Amino acid sequence: MATAARPPFLAVVLLVATVMLSWGGNVEVAEAQTPVFACDASNATLASYGFCNRKASASARAKDLVSRLTLAEKVGFLVNKQPALGRLGIPAYEWWSEALHGVSYVGPGTRFSPLVPGATSFPQPILTAASFNASLFRAIGEVVSTEARAMHNVGLAGLTFWSPNINIFRDPRWGRGQETPGEDPLLASKYAVGYVTGLQDAGAAGVVDGALKVAACCKHYTAYDVDNWKGVERYTFDAKVSQQDLDDTFQPPFKSCVLDGNVASVMCSYNKVNGKPTCADKDLLSGVIRGDWKLNGYIVSDCDSVDVLYTQQHYTKTPEEAAAITIKSGLDLNCGNFLAEHTVAAVQAGELSEEDVDRAITNNFIMLMRLGFFDGDPRELAFGSLGPKDVCTSSNRELARETARQGIVLLKNNGALPLSAKSIKSMAVIGPNANASFTMIGNYEGTPCKYTTPLQGLGASVNTVYQPGCTNVGCSGNSLQLSTAVAAAASADVTVLVVGADQSIERESLDRTSLLLPGQQTQLVSAVANASRGPVILVVMSGGPFDISFAKASDKISAILWVGYPGEAGGAAIADILFGSHNPSGRLPVTWYPASYADTVKMTDMRMRPDTSTGYPGRTYRFYTGDTVFAFGDGLSYTKMSHSLVAAPPSYVSMQLAEDHPCRAEECASVEAAGDHCEDLAFDVKLRVQNAGEVAGAHSVLLFSSPPSAHNAPAKHLLGFEKVSLAPGEAGTVAFRVDVCRDLSVADELGGRKVALGGHTLHVGDLKHTVELRV
Repeated sequence: MATAARPPFLAVVLLVATVMLSWGGNVEVAEAQTPVFACDASNATLASYGFCNRKASASARAKDLVSRLTLAEKVGFLVNKQPALGRLGIPAYEWWSEALHGVSYVGPGTRFSPLVPGATSFPQPILTAASFNASLFRAIGEVVSTEARAMHNVGLAGLTFWSPNINIFRDPRWGRGQETPGEDPLLASKYAVGYVTGLQDAGAAGVVDGALKVAACCKHYTAYDVDNWKGVERYTFDAKVSQQDLDDTFQPPFKSCVLDGNVASVMCSYNKVNGKPTCADKDLLSGVIRGDWKLNGYIVSDCDSVDVLYTQQHYTKTPEEAAAITIKSGLDLNCGNFLAEHTVAAVQAGELSEEDVDRAITNNFIMLMRLGFFDGDPRELAFGSLGPKDVCTSSNRELARETARQGIVLLKNNGALPLSAKSIKSMAVIGPNANASFTMIGNYEGTPCKYTTPLQGLGASVNTVYQPGCTNVGCSGNSLQLSTAVAAAASADVTVLVVGADQSIERESLDRTSLLLPGQQTQLVSAVANASRGPVILVVMSGGPFDISFAKASDKISAILWVGYPGEAGGAAIADILFGSHNPSGRLPVTWYPASYADTVKMTDMRMRPDTSTGYPGRTYRFYTGDTVFAFGDGLSYTKMSHSLVAAPPSYVSMQLAEDHPCRAEECASVEAAGDHCEDLAFDVKLRVQNAGEVAGAHSVLLFSSPPSAHNAPAKHLLGFEKVSLAPGEAGTVAFRVDVCRDLSVADELGGRKVALGGHTLHVGDLKHTVELRV
């Protein structure tokens, strides 16, 4: 999504009063504000309107409202900056708010003030996903929506949040990979469902059927993962994607988000897919999202993407055609003002019917009604008690710290970790991210409750000497400050190097071209490690992966951690891991490729599967055939976890086909993953997990399947994951229910789901078991 300058928030009434409140021990003077809402119950005229009748269905109320509008008024409800309509008591409303990993000030619908000066800032989703903890995904969503509603109730936030980003992190150079749950479709799907369910909190106490706490939005639909790479920009990029790759890799998270998460909205992306702008593709919008998946909500464009398809992609000859094709394709809301400016002319020209406009705004109105926008003062509704006291609570902030702890991945440890604070007289804390604050929260950020930098976190336990080594992460030219960094390491008992990236290296509208550490960071790490008197701990703070093979192989570097962008409490969480008060359990949600990958593979090549005839290595752990620096799922612990089968699945499963099924008469490599033969075709996998070490810890059990080679299937794919916490010597049982047609199927060449016949090898770590599927 494109960002923009934030206009002032429009409220129905601004009640100015001086109030005193306590925030983190400080007394502030603030303005008390009222939220935005329609259908003021104190106004008898408004209360008589059908669309204000809370006892009627949302669809009936929306129909009544649409019937009262002129065409000129209707088009104002097609855009994010919804104008006020005084004659019906409808206030201005801003649809665009963001909540990627906490309530954000990026969208113009939300702002902070002395009344609510900050909100809990969780780690970027890429680190949260590394926890492989589905219950955590939902818990974060619930906290974020509580803080969002609390801010809405005092006029500081909207109700419609365009989050999460569930695009597949297909290429390690993508600047927005930090916003996503990683490269695996199942992990992205589980994250989408958990976070969306938490945000919308439809099952909260006092919420009527269909009502939402806030409305989430899964974006950017679809095959969107190129921003700006060597001059190729997202606004004009045409993603050439096979139907097999589309249905096998790019679509599953969106499908789960709609079908399992019941998300309120889906956002179409800037790019084209096979020649068509996604926001003008009727098959993708009306056909798939609303038709096949039965979206119960609205479809919104990425910001200005309707304008982009006309002015930059030149997909239509006139702006009226652009307005008509997007609305008729299924678009309901335009982030931007294009539809407000050109839709009336499109109707007058006969390119669009007024009924098409009615359909779109009806979907939008129904959503606002489910959110209570047309139910009067929200402080008198289900979430009306929420306010500033519910933002940045101690429990919310502790959850941010716990999320970072669960996500941090230990990639190397020669025994130096965990550190003993009592035995350390001095610690050198070195690197351009060693005292990072703003960097820790990544992009689409909000003002955090409080920062704890790595330097502050470590300094709370031991005496530290700080040297940045480089003045910034670019670490180029004269910014390298080697001599002071080397001197600090040479005199310290332990050295912690915190390197990596920030938004100047990877972000929206900026993809990387190299997988090496930026600038002279490698020289800094090597020089400091060689000079260090004691163990050297390398901490990489980044969204995307780096080739740090030199550090992995170096005897001078004792341990390596990847900490993503760990959020407001990142420094405290890093200290918790290094000093052993928390046992690391994170596992990589992306493949870490060698630097040569960026030299030989074009970012714009969308193919997932390898091509041996050209040497194309494929993408992600599911298809990539080359060497890795670190693999998807890698992650070490301070203890040893063992796995054993408690209840083994059957050695073979028979699929009972209908009498007239062609595979009864001839040999087939696969059968369709639908039909009577799929009913109740499932089995259980039960594992005993034991903590065989002397340290308590959590462990993520990842169940993979390697299918037969039919349909150019993945080498392996994730079937499920569960996280367990075990004391030393303790054992627990983890159970997976494997639905044969859902979990063991793959996409065929046309995108259809097929179950390959033959041996499917299930594996957890080194434990393997093969199930043969027979007709």
